[in-house]
Amino acid sequence: MERNLNEILKQYWGYDTFRPMQREIIESVMNGRDTLALMPTGGGKSITYQLTTLAREGLCIVVTPLIALMKDQVDRLRQRNIAAVAIHSGLSSRQIDIALDNCVYGDVKFLYLAPERLSSEPFRLRVQRMNVSLLAVDEAHCISQWGYDFRPSYLRIAELRRLIPNAPVLALTASATPQVADDIMRHMQFAVPNILRSSFARPNLSYAVRHIDDKNDQLLRIINNVAGSGIVYVRLREAAEKVALYLQEHGISANFYHGGLPHAERNIRQDEWSSGKTRIMVATNAFGMGIDKADVRFVIHYSMCDSLESYYQEAGRAGRDGQRSYAVLLISSGDSGRIKRRFEQEFPQIETIKSIYERLCSYLQVAIGDGAHASFVFNIHDFCVREHLYAGTVVSALKLLQQNGYLTLTEECDNPARIMFCVNRDDLYKIRIERRSFDAILRTILRLYDGIFTEFRAIDEMQIAAASGHTEDEVHELLRSLWRMHVIRYIPASTSPMIFFDEERLSADNIYIAPDTYTRRKELMLERFNNMLLYADNESECRSTMLERYFGVENPTPCGVCDVCLRKKREKTTEEITPERILAVIGDSSLTIKEVVAQFRCEPNRVIAVVSRMLDEGIIISDAGGRMSHR
Repeated sequence: MERNLNEILKQYWGYDTFRPMQREIIESVMNGRDTLALMPTGGGKSITYQLTTLAREGLCIVVTPLIALMKDQVDRLRQRNIAAVAIHSGLSSRQIDIALDNCVYGDVKFLYLAPERLSSEPFRLRVQRMNVSLLAVDEAHCISQWGYDFRPSYLRIAELRRLIPNAPVLALTASATPQVADDIMRHMQFAVPNILRSSFARPNLSYAVRHIDDKNDQLLRIINNVAGSGIVYVRLREAAEKVALYLQEHGISANFYHGGLPHAERNIRQDEWSSGKTRIMVATNAFGMGIDKADVRFVIHYSMCDSLESYYQEAGRAGRDGQRSYAVLLISSGDSGRIKRRFEQEFPQIETIKSIYERLCSYLQVAIGDGAHASFVFNIHDFCVREHLYAGTVVSALKLLQQNGYLTLTEECDNPARIMFCVNRDDLYKIRIERRSFDAILRTILRLYDGIFTEFRAIDEMQIAAASGHTEDEVHELLRSLWRMHVIRYIPASTSPMIFFDEERLSADNIYIAPDTYTRRKELMLERFNNMLLYADNESECRSTMLERYFGVENPTPCGVCDVCLRKKREKTTEEITPERILAVIGDSSLTIKEVVAQFRCEPNRVIAVVSRMLDEGIIISDAGGRMSHR
């Protein structure tokens, strides 16, 4: 086995040795054991299931919520001449059918799909005929309702396991507390608990917190003193644009990135940053998933994260090449109050959640009793502007509605055009006879797609054009005309998040948010928030050990390179600060506290503490101008 694994690693990835814990994880899975692998961001999680699959017969099903990431993984595997496909909402029904058939009858080694697809009929019918050797679950913390990013669709993984009982599961995550880890293994029905934990320590990454009121000045200091590319994370889209402009005005190559930019523009900006054309990317948390840039020298958080899970993942995008890098959190005196207000806004009352549900349904034009299993393109920014709602409140409300099984909000993805007929077959026949210009396209749609009278179906407009004899532009225009005539409901192709209704729209009175779920989620959200605040306020414990303990590492070793560790080193190497030394420095002069501090090579607070004590005891006195002298 050892020779085979090393040969595969060298052949497909060009590496001579494994990273820490990769071999142990691979061997655990190859021995048929359900395995939960806790590995830090950039730790090489994908190789563990990819290499395992290449070493054996059969197909690996990879469940991941990150559509951009699954596309990237499929492209990379294909570049290595490894057969891989991805199933997501950006494909038409015909494309999905072809991909699934290739998994049954072809030589496909990897099938990537979003968790929402696990319960679809086309997948369930075929999966039992697939030779599945491994089920890999990325972002496995999403299965825990107590995790920071719970997604109810992940609970369907237990049903999938019953359909492929002989395939072991490899659950992967970079951010699971001990409680969440136990929840993952329980929901995924591990035969025996089995956790393999890679070190969460990043010895090359220097964590620091700067308490400073002028964040822009501190930002410039860091960027001007640390060479290389970096990421500056902010919370709001407006802040991303504002901070990027500030950096540009100071001669720094910077750009901004957020979810409000067109998809193509975001790709261009990410490519320019990845290639080094742009040095600094100022971004919301929409920027990060799928980033494969090893030489990021610093990640600066201009705004505080909601949790240590989020902070660890985002900060961990620095220094993946093993070189010295920096993760800096900027805190100002007004942040604490803003953070507390934000928490209150982002955990709405139950009545507010019901109100948002009703307003969402009206926005999407879903009537009471309608909408079951329907999907809609959803522009959350436009919705919030129209309804005068705070985006954080809406996101939290949608998560609670999702947690209680009413709907699912997907990440942004390429969505095909979708249509559904609004008229019955008899009326449609009359339209074909009376309006001959529509006959060819209507006959083509009826031939290519079934079930289109009862639900929205994804369509391939290029395929319709080829089969009907029209150009693609003519198909677009004909579909718009049929939409204006109320013959069809038409959702044009787009790149946007989507809302899936898990059941029909209910009246607000019938929306039930389980009190225990609501209360527990609020408690855990507050607990995660408070842990983030403790990290920000901490001045005595190594920041790396604080993060490691949070993720369940016992007895972590201080990193020696964070701001706390470096300060302690300086304190040890500087001479003792005594009243006698202070008096010697002052001598016959009268000095300000700043002038006294400048005479010592240590933390200013140590000198200030001794001077304050001497003033209290009357050993030295201070005049109206703040100058100190002997009594």
